[in-house]
Amino acid sequence: MHTVWKGSISFGLVNIPVRMFTATEERDIRFRQLHKECNTPIKYTKMCPHCQREVDTSEIVRGFEYEKGHFVMIDDDDLEAITPETRRAIEIIDFVDLSEVDPVYFHKSYFLSPQDTGEKAYALLRSAMEQTGKIGVAQVTMRNRQSLAVIRLYEHCIMLETIFYPDEVRPVSQVPALPEATVQLAENELKMATELISNMTIPFDPAKYTDEYRSDLQKLIEKKLEGQEIATAPTVARTNVIDLMQALKESLESTAGQAAMPIKIEPEPTPSKPARKRTTAASSSEKEQASKKAAPASPKKTTTTSTTKTLRKKKATSG
Repeated sequence: MHTVWKGSISFGLVNIPVRMFTATEERDIRFRQLHKECNTPIKYTKMCPHCQREVDTSEIVRGFEYEKGHFVMIDDDDLEAITPETRRAIEIIDFVDLSEVDPVYFHKSYFLSPQDTGEKAYALLRSAMEQTGKIGVAQVTMRNRQSLAVIRLYEHCIMLETIFYPDEVRPVSQVPALPEATVQLAENELKMATELISNMTIPFDPAKYTDEYRSDLQKLIEKKLEGQEIATAPTVARTNVIDLMQALKESLESTAGQAAMPIKIEPEPTPSKPARKRTTAASSSEKEQASKKAAPASPKKTTTTSTTKTLRKKKATSG
């Protein structure tokens, strides 16, 4: 791993020298934009529309547009003057419970490891956090920007998670068309919905979930490279869902095998439209179709070789 930051964790009078590593990475397959006529990658240049010429990086300065066409100029010395002195320190301010921090606040994850002289203090903080079950709320300056963060444990590693400041999270009141919290719900529909959630509840296993689109895209690129025709996947037939109650009932039937003793709840008849009894043959047919839908699809194998490495290997072989 590449070290992205060096500094220390400080809480009270304890100081722990640490190194920081990026904990996550995007695995998206990215495309280059090419000129259609000659397949040459498009070059993006920085042009000044007033001078009508390309501008070198040394000629570019910072400016904050406070009005249309009017700027306040900011240079490196200005930013240096307001950069906090603790730029190389992760200063823990408070300790809180992890459950008190909503996931909406989390931004980016980093692993922290001790530097040469910090192993014992690192292990001490890790053990203390593990025993108390607390996480630390801290401030850290990276790339001349002060960020709010939390210090928590991930397996046996101390992790730093940068989090948004409260004014950076938009209020829910701005979300349009949300139903009121006091909306009236049918009791039998709510029971069926909670039973469905119970049927689908399992221990979280991140290895179960894969990026199927990325896998299909990688296979498509490999087939294109080999000159094969690309077959279009058939459209999955949609079931004819009558209403919310019918959707809940069919979902419960399809997930019944996942629960120990599924609760059978019949929909309540409405005064205007009495409930119709369904024939045994129709019920058996629907259960058979539902059980087929509930059968788990075989997981796709993930490849450990990236698309770029695969393409390079094929190109070297063909050459």
